[in-house]
Amino acid sequence: MNMHFKDLFIGDLKIEIPIVQGGMGVGVSVFGLASAVSNAGGLGVIASVGLDAEGDHIAGDYVARSRSALISAIRKTRAMTDKPFGVNIMCALTNYDDLVDATQQEGVDVIISGAGLPLKLPSLVKNTKTKLLPIVSSARAAGLICSVWQRRYKRLPDAIVVEGPLAGGHLGYSIEELKDSQHVYLEKILQEVVSIVRKFERNNLKIPVIAAGGIFDGKDIARVIRLGASGVQIATRFVCTHECDVALAYKEAYLSAKEEDIVIIQSPVGMPGRVISNDFVKNISKGERVDFGCTYLCLSTCDPKKVNYCIAKALVNASRGDMDKGFAMCGSNAYRINKIVSVKELFAELVEGARAVLNKKGE
Repeated sequence: MNMHFKDLFIGDLKIEIPIVQGGMGVGVSVFGLASAVSNAGGLGVIASVGLDAEGDHIAGDYVARSRSALISAIRKTRAMTDKPFGVNIMCALTNYDDLVDATQQEGVDVIISGAGLPLKLPSLVKNTKTKLLPIVSSARAAGLICSVWQRRYKRLPDAIVVEGPLAGGHLGYSIEELKDSQHVYLEKILQEVVSIVRKFERNNLKIPVIAAGGIFDGKDIARVIRLGASGVQIATRFVCTHECDVALAYKEAYLSAKEEDIVIIQSPVGMPGRVISNDFVKNISKGERVDFGCTYLCLSTCDPKKVNYCIAKALVNASRGDMDKGFAMCGSNAYRINKIVSVKELFAELVEGARAVLNKKGE
């Protein structure tokens, strides 16, 4: 059947091309990438975590530095695009409430929130403009968020991002689930979430479901659109763009990665994480205590006395190009990337590929 690949409506917010750029923390997706994606017609996203590390000159404690750095990134993005953009804020952050407050005070179009269940998110947003998009990994989580938000706040998510097990970064699955590829996969979870969400929709209220995790090309986009997704979230593909804010050495780790180099580690966040293996990863995986000295206290789920490395410090090092003292997070398909392109070129490839499949009968 013929289907269209255009216009993602999140409430009254129109995204011209239904591609959301996934938030990638600690200096990977900031104003350069977010503004370029929005200018290309998608929804660019700033990752709020670790922005304070981009400027050690910012005075004050961690909370104050983080807020100041996020506001600065938002304003720089706004100066580079007049299109909608969003901010990704992890529930696991100790200063979650403050970062949400800074974002909503700045009137950002969208807050995307995962790495935990953002059950209290609506209570932290005082304006009527900012759209709220939780990230879930199961229909159960989607149903719980919708029920709680409806009961406590008399509102529902403006859209839901459903993230499958092939995603990059921190994952809402157990190690066992990630190994059980026959029973845990995006297509199955997506259809379950779409079904649950439809039960909460009323009259003209629609809750778009955005598919994420392992979306690499136009064929992947077309597949999930046909299963009921209103759009996709893609992160990994945007790392190897000229506009991505991270250091060149980080991008080169993607370009040189082989399939077997992409591994799962247990993160101090309390979740599994998918990364590109290197000597640093091998050492921490053996339990070696690496360059420890936490100055952030950024994660509510991390106990600095028990973990053997500081993930914030490791990711700061990597984002600056010091790959010997950190690692690159990635999606399962990172090894398939073989060149650095512009955001505009990547959009053209993805959109053309998706439309070509969706417009073909019988596929």
